[in-house]
Amino acid sequence: MDEKPYQLLDHARAPLPARPGHDTCQDSEYSEYIRCGTCSIFVWVEPLRGWRRVQALSQRTRIDWAGQIKQLLSVDYPDAEAVVLVMDNLNTHTIASLYEAFEPEEAFALATNASRSTTRPNTGHGSTSPRSNSPR
Repeated sequence: MDEKPYQLLDHARAPLPARPGHDTCQDSEYSEYIRCGTCSIFVWVEPLRGWRRVQALSQRTRIDWAGQIKQLLSVDYPDAEAVVLVMDNLNTHTIASLYEAFEPEEAFALATNASRSTTRPNTGHGSTSPRSNSPR
């Protein structure tokens, strides 16, 4: 699971329509754009199954993340005994978010079915593990 903010853009001027045998014509490679706001994109991926789900929401809050977890467990994997979530260590990615969004019984049921695994924190530019753990 991953999420990221995304900037919504539109062309400042509409591109010229394509002529037969030619691509759409734009002013230049560096056309001007108009900012049309932002959104947060939630991406769920299961590579071995060839499955993904992408959803854009207007914001990224604990409640939004909890709603995504509920959809994953009750719609995408309703019959799974357990689901292992691999995600970054973000402040909204906590079991407490489930309890903030749902009644205690429902939050407990969701938390019981979701095993949480986080990626390791980055320790520097281009680093995947602490320098002290690297063999010399």
